[in-house]
Amino acid sequence: MIKRSSITWQIIMLVISLLMTISLLVIWIVNNAATNHWFLLTIGTVFLLLILVCVIVYFFWGFKEYRLNHRQANFIDSVTHELKSPLASIKLCLQTLQMRPMSPDQQQEFLKWVMEDVQRLDALIDHLLAVARIDHADRSEPIGDIPMDSLLAKCAVEIRRRYDLETDQIRLEVPPCVVQGRPRDLEMVFLNLLDNAVKYGGKKPQVLVQASKRGPERLLIRVADNGKGVHSELRGKIFQRFFRGGSELERTTKGTGLGLYIVKTLVGRMKGKIAVHNRGPLGGANFDVELTGRLGLATVKTEPPSETSAHATSKSAVTPTAGAPAS
Repeated sequence: MIKRSSITWQIIMLVISLLMTISLLVIWIVNNAATNHWFLLTIGTVFLLLILVCVIVYFFWGFKEYRLNHRQANFIDSVTHELKSPLASIKLCLQTLQMRPMSPDQQQEFLKWVMEDVQRLDALIDHLLAVARIDHADRSEPIGDIPMDSLLAKCAVEIRRRYDLETDQIRLEVPPCVVQGRPRDLEMVFLNLLDNAVKYGGKKPQVLVQASKRGPERLLIRVADNGKGVHSELRGKIFQRFFRGGSELERTTKGTGLGLYIVKTLVGRMKGKIAVHNRGPLGGANFDVELTGRLGLATVKTEPPSETSAHATSKSAVTPTAGAPAS
């Protein structure tokens, strides 16, 4: 997905380079018939340097677009695989159910497999829709104080269900705390981080989620896994759109390369920061998310009732309902 603005700038740079080249040629022709050689030579040198700068910038942009196209190719391969695999599994299960009679237990087992594949497809579609939503900056949902202890617990339940994990494989050490943001955005951020931690964790994933005070009105939420960690040269790249290391033909971990891009974009919109570093001797990676928030319970703001609602309330309090005995 090459952005139109980047293409426009490349065309402008190319036109400027061509105009400068033509101007340099005109200066050279005039220089042959003129007497003020040093002045024209200086102008020609400046034009030549500007042309070289334009060529270098144009080459740099072209290389960026090449890398983006390469990541897009990996993304298309990944999405194709993510769509075909569950569809093939669903088709096989349904054909098996049609071909021969089965006991109720066997039918339930096949239906369970079908439901898991449907949920996998649903998660993929949600991922793609999430990217479209954040690219168009959908901010219709109001910002408020979100209790993160309950939101993170909800995310952990969803990831345990998605990967059929035991309860102790995702541990939460999160005291009561709140973060300023939109519930859907925060849920998307930490669902993706937990999903990433499980996918790239050890043979038996172990994920630890912690929350602590970072500073005045700042909260740090850490998602730690027990995987191989992240190489230093990849720590800035993993948050790019479509980025996945290696080739799709050799990859064993499922994904689209969009999860951490979604995380980075949403955290940035909440005026937060995200960083990743390895856990050292323990193995694995820490994803640290710093957001505006605080330890403690959310404060519930109640608005005083209007005169109309207060009058209606007092009236209903003294007027018995139909069929009820009056006191």
